[in-house]
Amino acid sequence: MGERSISAGLSLKAGDWVEVRSREEILSTLDRNSRLDELPFMPQMLQYCGQKLRVRKRAHKVCDTVNATGGRKMSNAVVLEDLRCDGQAYGGCEMRCLIIWKDAWLKRVDQVERGFLGAGQAVPLNAHGDPGESGCSEADVWAGTQMPQEKSGSGEPVYICQATQLPLATQPLSRWSIGQYFEDYASGNARISEILLRLLSLLYVHLSESGLGFGSALRWAYDSFQQFRGGSPYPWRRGHLPKNSATPAINLNLQVGELVRVKHYRELLKTVDDEMMNRGMSFHPEMVPYCGETFRVHQRVRKIMNERTGQLMLLRNECLVLEGSDCLGRYSNPLFCPRFCYPYWREIWLERVANEGQHSANKTSD
Repeated sequence: MGERSISAGLSLKAGDWVEVRSREEILSTLDRNSRLDELPFMPQMLQYCGQKLRVRKRAHKVCDTVNATGGRKMSNAVVLEDLRCDGQAYGGCEMRCLIIWKDAWLKRVDQVERGFLGAGQAVPLNAHGDPGESGCSEADVWAGTQMPQEKSGSGEPVYICQATQLPLATQPLSRWSIGQYFEDYASGNARISEILLRLLSLLYVHLSESGLGFGSALRWAYDSFQQFRGGSPYPWRRGHLPKNSATPAINLNLQVGELVRVKHYRELLKTVDDEMMNRGMSFHPEMVPYCGETFRVHQRVRKIMNERTGQLMLLRNECLVLEGSDCLGRYSNPLFCPRFCYPYWREIWLERVANEGQHSANKTSD
């Protein structure tokens, strides 16, 4: 794969405008498995060829949702606006992952308009600058979505997508690697005040969870300060129910478009076990800032990808996605992860809003 790596990226920043390259240009960057640096170019991405789109974040690091190893480093990649995988090439997967774009699949709009990079100019595929010799076709892009039956050894399809391939397309990244935070700032992914606040919070959590005997006092101080400033409470707590115990459920029959209010954090802790699980689904610290806020139901989720095995899973208990409640990487590893994954919500964590006039603006501070 080394010879197919594009050595120089576009150094794109959040807010930059880009144009997605033509089908032929993109295919020339891919191997026969429709990948560049092990990251798949997926069939649904072809519809965006030729479109001008805004960079949402530089994807220089991502979270590992496959093996849960923490932060992973990625080179020359971005996410664009809110372009998400529709799952149609993957058996109808409903995860709606944000699509990652390699710089090689894009060109700067300002450079195109000023004539620095013509619309028909393809990027070099390898160190020898030989574009168009990969032999990748659109049929290969579709074939690359599944593992061949003879290799999978399974009667069910084993899918290959960007989410399943992230460990191979990235390298380990320590949370304490300072360079990533300089890039967060330089790329426009985060303001310096946000970075300093998150690092301070991280140190605070390590101190409060160190087992030195003053964790309770630190958590109380955190909650008191946050209550004073109107922020969210200390997010790293344990549920009230014993580990692996039966957890409660409720059926509100909430439908897409309905308004719901997320219950307050203290009330939510009564519905999860010691590991913050409710019937196999975790309540993550990233969801804490949304407690007490009102949202509209965006999606009911029943079928998702097992990112480790590549097989689809049918959830025993449906969950919900709420508009505007993306994971913002406030407490994740790595901090400021740009994947904006959808948190999943159990109905027991929500309550129906009867009067739409009560709908308040979502809280953004924590």
